[in-house]
Amino acid sequence: MNIGVILSRVRVEEKWLFEAFDKRGLDYDKIDDREIKFNLDVPGDWLQYDVILERSISFGRGLYALQVLNAWGIPTVNAYHVAATCGDKLATTNALMVAGVPQPNVRVAFTPESALTAIEELGYPVVLKPIIGSWGRLVSKINDRESAEAILEHREVLGNYQQQIFYIQEYIRKPGRDIRAFVVGDETIAAIYRTAEHWITNTARGGKGSVCPVTPELNKICVDAANAVGGGVVAIDLFEDPERGLLINEINHTMEFHTTVPVTGVDIPAKIVDYVVKVGKQREMRDSGELRELAR
Repeated sequence: MNIGVILSRVRVEEKWLFEAFDKRGLDYDKIDDREIKFNLDVPGDWLQYDVILERSISFGRGLYALQVLNAWGIPTVNAYHVAATCGDKLATTNALMVAGVPQPNVRVAFTPESALTAIEELGYPVVLKPIIGSWGRLVSKINDRESAEAILEHREVLGNYQQQIFYIQEYIRKPGRDIRAFVVGDETIAAIYRTAEHWITNTARGGKGSVCPVTPELNKICVDAANAVGGGVVAIDLFEDPERGLLINEINHTMEFHTTVPVTGVDIPAKIVDYVVKVGKQREMRDSGELRELAR
């Protein structure tokens, strides 16, 4: 089996993944996304790969690489449509809504004036998020009308049109923590609490990880959420609402797990590699079936 790994740089996660590939004696190529050149008319050497694992830090590079590769029929982890859905908060919200998966209330507006009306309909405080982004960057908690007017005006003058798509989420009064859970295929393999004094609890922003038990309830909502966006290998952020229970906040398609592995002891890289091999074998089986048909 020939495996490719598209990456931006070798972080802790990639080192662990390479070690997992090596332990299984698997051949793999490291593909720097800064050096990729696609000839859209001729796939060329790309067709040698049975499966490609996408680990780009850049959302755009990873997304469009997946689009090209999937158009050529090359399986990827994750698939393009999964990345496109998870990387766009509104697309994620819509997918969860269609699937009936619980999540916070959301409003979307396209001008500062309509956004202000939506915010006040939802009720202060609210959380304003960029449609595309990660690590809690450019996420704002808005406590009153004065803050709302200032932040909306600031967003309006930013050059990127995405900053003028106002994604407004209900503020959940979580108990000083949220949950990060990891789904591989049809199983929630691990979860941690992320605790912080700040209302943003991302470990990238200083949140501390501790073991969160994977209960049947947690497993179900996480697997349902993963299936809603297309399945694969994803990390899911959840809130604990005092009245409604677990709510899905966001879903990440190129997940980090350097905090979770030491805390939980779960070998997440090994489980990802097993899933990548499974996807690659599905292509081998498909190609073998096509060859048998041609031989008849």
